[in-house]
Amino acid sequence: MTDITDDIRTHDIRLVVLDMAGTTVADGGLVEQAFTAAAHHLDADPDQMIDYVRATMGESKISVFRHLFGEEAKAREANKAFEAAYAQLVDGGRVAALPGARETIETLKSRGLTVVLTTGFARTTQDAILAALGWQDLVPLTLCPADAGGRGRPYPDMVLGAFLRTGAADDVRQIAVVGDTSYDMLSGVRAGAGVVAGVLTGAHDADALRAAGATQVLDGVAQLPGLLA
Repeated sequence: MTDITDDIRTHDIRLVVLDMAGTTVADGGLVEQAFTAAAHHLDADPDQMIDYVRATMGESKISVFRHLFGEEAKAREANKAFEAAYAQLVDGGRVAALPGARETIETLKSRGLTVVLTTGFARTTQDAILAALGWQDLVPLTLCPADAGGRGRPYPDMVLGAFLRTGAADDVRQIAVVGDTSYDMLSGVRAGAGVVAGVLTGAHDADALRAAGATQVLDGVAQLPGLLA
């Protein structure tokens, strides 16, 4: 674990906003597989787009497709194909909790912290992942971009939505945002979160996470209870 700030009062954290894929959930590269299926659906070459997809991991998928295809109709068609392909892969048992993820959430809850799970996927896909893991009742609130007015990461909307909906914190500095991508870090920074922690179990490395504003970099989410002790 690398701590790049010494003055964060982690013991004041009351609300923890956790990303799903790459942070608490291992999907074995299903995002790229589903993207490839979506590109083929629109007769596009996925090899010409995959670098952008990798660079923007964590961003809402509809935003990614808007950039890639330009036209709103094509973007929506691609997003629909992506979600269908991803859901089929999830139904095939291709997702699992990352080591210590459920235990981390339960430990934080036992300390009186409120935990919210967020994603860049659509609600139907998020619900499919939660069902596959048996996590439907694990946390009091789960959010996707549509729940935050349609703007996913790197906008701060989902983090601030969690802050407003739960009422768990009095100050945005009492929020911890945890994710595996640069966009997760940016959303936390823009929301004013007191802790913006990157984990090394997903898309981006430590340098990218720090460059995007990570206050801490953890090997995995299992280290989070120790950080917030």
